[in-house]
Amino acid sequence: MSQGNTAVPTQLRTLDDARALLEMGECPVPPREILDRIAGKWAIQIIVASAEGPIRFTELERLIQGISRRMLTLTLRNLERDGMLTRTVYPTVPPKVEYQATPMALELYEAMLTLTDWSRRHSACVAKSRELYDARRQ
Repeated sequence: MSQGNTAVPTQLRTLDDARALLEMGECPVPPREILDRIAGKWAIQIIVASAEGPIRFTELERLIQGISRRMLTLTLRNLERDGMLTRTVYPTVPPKVEYQATPMALELYEAMLTLTDWSRRHSACVAKSRELYDARRQ
C-alpha cells in the first residue's frame, strides 16, 4: 500500500516554483478550472476540515452533512490530484486512511478566512442594500 501520494510533481512543491513557471509564460491549468474545483460545495468543507490536521474518511463523512460516500470519495481524489490534500494509508486491518491539507491548501484556507471576515464585516451593508433594492422593485 502507498504511504502517501500528493500527485504533485516534485518541481512544483513551492509557490516560488509555480511563480517561476508563470514568469516563463506557462500556465498549464487555466485559473477558471482551478476556481471551479475549489469553489465546489464539498471541496471548501473538506479543505476547512483538513486544515486543522490529519482527518480520517469516516470523520469527514460524519462532519460534512449531506455528502454521499461516492461524492466524498470523488472530491477527495480530485483535491489530492490537484495537490490540495495528501493521502496517507496505514497498513492495518482494516486500512486506516488519513487526509491532510497541503501547504497550498492551507494558503487557500487563509484566503477563505479573509473572504469570510470580509463578508461578516459587510453583512449589514448587504442586508440594507437588499432592502433598498427590494423596496424600489415593488
